[in-house]
Amino acid sequence: MTDTSTTVATVVDTYLGMFAEADPADAVATAFAPEGRFVDPLLDVTGHDALVETVALVQQQYPGHRFVRSSGIDEHHGIVRYAWDLVAPDGGAVLTGTDVAAVGDDGRLTIVAGFFGDVPEMDAA
Repeated sequence: MTDTSTTVATVVDTYLGMFAEADPADAVATAFAPEGRFVDPLLDVTGHDALVETVALVQQQYPGHRFVRSSGIDEHHGIVRYAWDLVAPDGGAVLTGTDVAAVGDDGRLTIVAGFFGDVPEMDAA
């Protein structure tokens, strides 16, 4: 029997780690299905080539920074969520967020939807 939590953690950590790779193509292919999609408030890209280009853009904007998972992974029915930090070279978090992602039958991510910051407060009624 496969330990899916370990497999999912490995895929998620590979995805987050791809942003620190000099050549992220292998990490992208390991973490994402070929038609994998990544969306956040600033980006909406699909496919391995676009994901590799996205890594280059993030590296240009945040040189020397890395993404690290800052929570466990909550998982059910092929959907996962977890928190992350964008960590500066000095070790401080410059951005935090949460991802919600879908995992395909082959164990790779089919979509990652990223959200920046904390969940918004509820509006007073």
